[in-house]
Amino acid sequence: MQKEGKLGKIIFNNPENGYTVAILDTDEGSFRIAGSFAEPKTGAAYRLEGEFTIHPRYGEQFSFKNYEEIMPEGEDAILEFLSAGNIKGIGPKTARLLVETFGEETLSVIEETPEKLLMISGIGTKTLDKISESFGESREFAAVSIELRELGIEMSEAVRVYKIYGCDSVGVVRDNPYILAEDVRGINFDKADKIAARLGIEPESPIRIESGIRFRLRAWAASGSTLMPENRLIEEVAEVLDASIEKVRESLRDMVFAGEVEEDNIEGISVIYLYGYYHAEQRVAHSIRRIKEAELPDIRGNVENLIEGVQHEPGSLGEGIKLSAEPRSLGEGIALSAEQRNAVKKCLENNITIITGGPGTGKTTIINTLVRIFKFLNMSVALAAPTGRAAKRMEEATGNPAMTIHRLLEFVWSEDEETLNFGRNEENPLEQDVIIIDEASMIDLMLMDGLLNAVSDGTRLIFTGDADQLPSVGAGNVLRDMISSECISTIRLKEIFRQAEDSGIVVNSHMINRGEYPENVSGNGFYIIGKNGEDEIIETIKSCCGGRLEEAFDFIGDAGDIQILTPTKRGILGAPNLNTILQDVINPLGDGEPELKIGARSFRIGDKVMQLRNNYSAEWRTDYFRTEGEGIFNGDMGIVESIDAGERSMTVRMDERLITYEGEMLDEIDLAYAVTVHKSQGSEFPAVIIPAYSFPPMLMTRNLLYTAVTRGKRLVIIVGDPRRVNQMIANNRGDERYTGLRHRLTAMDGEWF
Repeated sequence: MQKEGKLGKIIFNNPENGYTVAILDTDEGSFRIAGSFAEPKTGAAYRLEGEFTIHPRYGEQFSFKNYEEIMPEGEDAILEFLSAGNIKGIGPKTARLLVETFGEETLSVIEETPEKLLMISGIGTKTLDKISESFGESREFAAVSIELRELGIEMSEAVRVYKIYGCDSVGVVRDNPYILAEDVRGINFDKADKIAARLGIEPESPIRIESGIRFRLRAWAASGSTLMPENRLIEEVAEVLDASIEKVRESLRDMVFAGEVEEDNIEGISVIYLYGYYHAEQRVAHSIRRIKEAELPDIRGNVENLIEGVQHEPGSLGEGIKLSAEPRSLGEGIALSAEQRNAVKKCLENNITIITGGPGTGKTTIINTLVRIFKFLNMSVALAAPTGRAAKRMEEATGNPAMTIHRLLEFVWSEDEETLNFGRNEENPLEQDVIIIDEASMIDLMLMDGLLNAVSDGTRLIFTGDADQLPSVGAGNVLRDMISSECISTIRLKEIFRQAEDSGIVVNSHMINRGEYPENVSGNGFYIIGKNGEDEIIETIKSCCGGRLEEAFDFIGDAGDIQILTPTKRGILGAPNLNTILQDVINPLGDGEPELKIGARSFRIGDKVMQLRNNYSAEWRTDYFRTEGEGIFNGDMGIVESIDAGERSMTVRMDERLITYEGEMLDEIDLAYAVTVHKSQGSEFPAVIIPAYSFPPMLMTRNLLYTAVTRGKRLVIIVGDPRRVNQMIANNRGDERYTGLRHRLTAMDGEWF
């Protein structure tokens, strides 16, 4: 079915994929339409191909799959089209001058002889270029989209393809349709494979098999592995592509020979890496060896006396401490256990030290002690963590400035090359004498590579974290690999301190980690509320967030105190569905209040939100523009402070930073009343609620439950089936990852890789 008309009000537009909801004015009347435009233009005439459908919330609408822009005819129609701002560089005044000068030939002049526009007052060479480019893109996309549709690429996908490849889109796709799976978000390997079949690419063509190999390696990297056993890679690719083992092996040999992938032998097993992960592992291992073996500046004073001095009252420095400067106190007295004292001693004596332990084992006290000693010795110290929330916690706990590792390394984002670079590197290393990194379990291979590359010889490097928590979201198992290699001085903290013993969260998290069922003791901050079905679980969570916890524990269910941590994004108990439900409980829409709808999501002032991916170029400011900067990161959380529904934008406060979300950035933000456990890493919340039900087996693990419980500061409530809690505790399989870093580190005493 075809419908022709002029585009009226644009209700919604996603610039990334072109998806648009708008009103189409036709001779038959006006109605709602939904589909993808390259760039919707109010007042422009379109011929749409689709059918009427019933939207569950908005009722009848015309859903179109293809469209064709109809160029206006007649002076009045052309004037209306140009006055609507559809062509960049042409406003109402310029539009009238153009039509008065060129009449019905105006659009032909713009397309065929644009230099004639220079005779119009107000149009110079820069404006002319802008007009020509804007008009050309519109006409060009119309032609490109027709050819892409013939290849099986839908309009929404064609918009993304065109935004990347421009006028070369069709040629790029015909040359290698599999590149779409690598470059275009939303097009997976299966889709690219179907396009390739239309183009006549043979099932066992090298281009298909090589793309399948890259696809499988990227899938493993997305799940955390930096490498893949060669035989398993060949078997899986052959099965997915329905190709012969011999053909896959042959293509893999060619890729290794050409340097597209890397082959290695890890503990007698032939493995395959994507190029970047192989060399990152190599560099991390080399950097650790370099830092570990560098000559370390002597500590001024006896180590034992320094530790003793920090435990005394202010002013008492301990005997034997010789000062080269004016005496200063090490600060208030700190009582260290023998375990903590040993950890501090190792950090003072070694180039690289790892301190790992669960909640309540005193990691923060150790960091505070070290900072005071190093400051007393006039040694410069940098404190950092993988995320902004973890860095803020570190700063609050120590009373000293802390930052993200990205900021420590002075990250720079290149828009032209779309690459991330660090200002601090081998040529321009970090200048601090001591670097202390918290929440080290969250550091993936690539970030560790950047960090170690910037650490100069003679620097003391200290990692703290909980190795039993979930590993990093990115590829690698870096902290565990470093610990298991046994080549880095590691202190495992096991003693729970007296003040922590009163916390049900601390006690039960350690029980969970040991494989024991937690104690449901009233009044200790840890509760298990037994519920049998998903509906019961949701109703209990709603009750807790809707006033129950406020009455019982003085927690409020707004964007501050209560956080739902769920294992999954899918299903009734998945984060998206829980967010939709909890938004109406915690932040219902009041009469006359603005609401910004982005696809199936809605945002309101006061909503708790989370950044979904790293955006290194996103601009932020503080109040009154006192400070400005760039970069927001995956997992950053904030509150919607204002909404401009007309401009389709909203301002979010993330700690002291104010970020305006508009255009493509709106796809990077989501509600955060409920988030996955993986997304919560590095954060701590006053109250945590965890649904426990029948989730996919890979999510029913002990370390996932342990990680969720340890995010709670004062209260943890598990709502669900106690049998499922038992299943998770019994499943100590964890997150199985294939990495080679431990192997490379254990080879430090022998031949170096």
